[in-house]
Amino acid sequence: MRQVAIYGKGGIGKSTTTQNLTAGLAEMGKKVMVVGCDPKADSTRLLLGGLAQKTVLDTLREEGEDVDLSTIMKTGFGSIKCVESGGPEPGVGCAGRGIITSINMLEQLGAYDDDLDYVFYDVLGDVVCGGFAMPIREGKAKEIYIVASGEMMAMYAANNISKGISKFANSGGVRLGGIICNSRKVENEKELLEAFAKELGTQLIYFVPRSHEVQKAEINKQTVIQFNPQDEQADEYRTLAKAIDGNDMFVIPKPMKQEKLEAILMEHGLLE
Repeated sequence: MRQVAIYGKGGIGKSTTTQNLTAGLAEMGKKVMVVGCDPKADSTRLLLGGLAQKTVLDTLREEGEDVDLSTIMKTGFGSIKCVESGGPEPGVGCAGRGIITSINMLEQLGAYDDDLDYVFYDVLGDVVCGGFAMPIREGKAKEIYIVASGEMMAMYAANNISKGISKFANSGGVRLGGIICNSRKVENEKELLEAFAKELGTQLIYFVPRSHEVQKAEINKQTVIQFNPQDEQADEYRTLAKAIDGNDMFVIPKPMKQEKLEAILMEHGLLE
């Protein structure tokens, strides 16, 4: 069983990318579980057709410790198992704790069964606190992919996340599998991210082009593969799934200093 965490700057499209990627893996016959690690609890929305997923933390608050696995896990598109960790009540507590609680509960309830090929953790934003770093700190996720674009802040976040990976690489055994570009149609975007990935010591594992079909599918609460399986964008996500499935390049990244990051951006015409 491969345990994979998807990180990246807030709003970069992690949840959309994760759900479309896992739909591609499911179509390949892989058995997949997605654990949403965002308090908004929208990491499985497209897989469940917009079904309001009851979160682990909400369930614990309402029902106490005696929780049945079927209450917190629903089956979505392609038989993908879907869980949302949820978050604390607004203004109270740390959202990162929800991730820790959820993963521990899933382990206790036997969710990580031997049939699973993949578990994906869709993690909120930067590695800014211990809770959100938990999948890599405790070795729950062995593979990390960072979703980025050719925008400066997306790359800044990716570099920060790489610092977190390198910090826990020896204790938790976590490795970076590559950068996934969720294109924003920035000038020289692919070349820029290839140079950025090379500097980190990793690869641009896939470049996902921008497409209106993604928005159409999201409005219909579906992945592109489900909404329009014949569309070119569906094939892009299938190819991404194959790239992840066949990936054998896992590294301890070499995060760069701000000056080097800015130099790469300048080389590719993003900073004057």
